[in-house]
Amino acid sequence: MMITGAVLEEMGRPGPFAESTPISVSEVELAPPGEGEVLIRVRAAGVCHSDLSVVEGNRPRPLPILLGHESSGIVEEVGPGVEDIPVGANVAMIFMPHCGECKHCAAGGKLPCIRGTESNGAGELLGGSRRLSRNGENIHHHQGVSGFATHAVVSAKSVVVIDDDIPAEVAAALSCAVLTGGGAVKNAGNPQPGDSIVVVGLGGVGMAALLVAKSLQLGEVIAVDANDSKLEQARQLGADAAYTPEDLQNQGIKADLVVEAAGHPRAFETAVEATAPGGTTVTVGLPHPDARSSIAPTGITQEARTIKGSYLGSGVPFDDIREYAQLWKQGRLPVEQLISGRIGLEEINQAMDRLAAGEAVRQIITFD
Repeated sequence: MMITGAVLEEMGRPGPFAESTPISVSEVELAPPGEGEVLIRVRAAGVCHSDLSVVEGNRPRPLPILLGHESSGIVEEVGPGVEDIPVGANVAMIFMPHCGECKHCAAGGKLPCIRGTESNGAGELLGGSRRLSRNGENIHHHQGVSGFATHAVVSAKSVVVIDDDIPAEVAAALSCAVLTGGGAVKNAGNPQPGDSIVVVGLGGVGMAALLVAKSLQLGEVIAVDANDSKLEQARQLGADAAYTPEDLQNQGIKADLVVEAAGHPRAFETAVEATAPGGTTVTVGLPHPDARSSIAPTGITQEARTIKGSYLGSGVPFDDIREYAQLWKQGRLPVEQLISGRIGLEEINQAMDRLAAGEAVRQIITFD
């Protein structure tokens, strides 16, 4: 079938992207789902900083590649061997499939799937297939999803079935922003009653971490960002306090758990500096691979602090997404408040400009 999708043609073109147009909105051929795969009509897709990192060339991927990894939709067809995902199901797609067989999958979410990591790096679906092409040339899959399109074929192991009453925009945000940011708090950070929590970096993932931290109803939750408008939004989302990095440091504020979600080496340093004795720093940001931070190891040792990385929420996404969906239904996780704009697919280059300028938290491409 022919679909419309946002294809990255070249990495590293200079901004503004609205002028250099590294992404083309193209007609692409999508093959039917194969063994263990499903066809999904995409309803909503979030524009995430991880997509921007590929556009900028900070996270190299094979080209051409159909972008998008934070998506939701409706199952229209299932391939052979798929028995637990019915046609018509409301689903969220996750950006790292779990094969369920490797030693990393056996680690309970602490490590990304070995096969899934290999497939994502190669621009393939789990198992090595490609279902996208244009004029006889293969188009690579992004993170096993390629959700910036009207339809997607993905591995069944990249799909989470959710309740029918979860809106498409909420389901999309749950699949990456909330899964990643929330898991950094809940799973990797494992805060206890009374623990204070600081979130450094208030993009989509950071704001989601803030929402999940508030939903846990533990201790004080503090938001940190250099952008005043994001600090104000964090206050509206329930942050007990909001500071610039300089103000945080000047006031000597320390927290039991600090989550870094900015993807910048200085933000990581800020997060480490703001961690209290005995506390934990969790980093989910993905800066350029060449980026380096400077910290004092003595402070880590003498104050018995912990630094850990978190990917895909450090949990089992099939369980976590359903848990977050229930929190949303209970009114405890207002995910829709993360949405800073709704756009059409044809605005994707402009959306990357807004994201690069720090003007957006979560822009949602809508297809319905």
